[in-house]
Amino acid sequence: MANSLFNRLRGSRKEMAFVDHLEELRWHIIRSLLAILLIAIVVFIKIQWVFDNLVAGPLSPNFISYRAFCGLSHRLNLGNSLCIQPPKVTMQTTAFTGQFLGAFSLAFVCGIIIAFPYIFWEFWKFVKPALKPKEVRGTRFVIFWVSFFFFLGSAFGYLVLGPFTFSFLANFHVSATNLVETRPTFNDYLDNLTTLIMGCGIAFEMPVLAYALTRLGIITPAVLRRSRKYAIVIILIVAAFITPSPDWYSQTIVFTPLFLLYEFGVFVSARAYKKMQQKEKEEWS
Repeated sequence: MANSLFNRLRGSRKEMAFVDHLEELRWHIIRSLLAILLIAIVVFIKIQWVFDNLVAGPLSPNFISYRAFCGLSHRLNLGNSLCIQPPKVTMQTTAFTGQFLGAFSLAFVCGIIIAFPYIFWEFWKFVKPALKPKEVRGTRFVIFWVSFFFFLGSAFGYLVLGPFTFSFLANFHVSATNLVETRPTFNDYLDNLTTLIMGCGIAFEMPVLAYALTRLGIITPAVLRRSRKYAIVIILIVAAFITPSPDWYSQTIVFTPLFLLYEFGVFVSARAYKKMQQKEKEEWS
């Protein structure tokens, strides 16, 4: 597939030399990095506000998700079954540079998340000439949908999975006498939060990927249906990777939307495949 894409890219650009392709790719990467850097600088300047109001949200008892789940539990007459116990932890650093490097890492990650639509746009500008005209027509609004599902997944990781994960990890005890106290480091918290947000953001791209591969003729909805049992295993592995906590309900929270997204991807693939067949019949008639 990669060789075919490269060959079509060469033909669409009048037999550009391999070095020319690398040079063009280099500039796409440079512009993407500049966008990330500019956003990261702005975030770093406002790092205290970003951390206190956004990053530390899942650690606050007043976080919107804790109040929403508890309110939903009461409205459904379930008592406090959905009320999550907020984590009570005080983060620490073990090095003088811990907070500075953590703030720098946080700003860089925020830059990647916020600049994601532009990064994908640069990638799309490089790949688009390799596509055939009918394939390009089937990719309208691709930047919007890729960005939409990425931000949807990121929001899910931040607002839903994050509170459950950090609540479980912070309130889990191996000793009934509280002999061991959970005192996470600043970088440990950022790494876990980043994994949740970025992992869910990428995982939520399944419907877009299913549509794109169907339009390119690589897969069909029948293949996706036959591969469902293998997909379940893969999704379980992805859920275990995304969730830092080993508890079954956190992994279930991740598995359920990912499996629904897979089924939605099958539906999207079937719609795209049906339209492709209809166009082929019209061309032959």
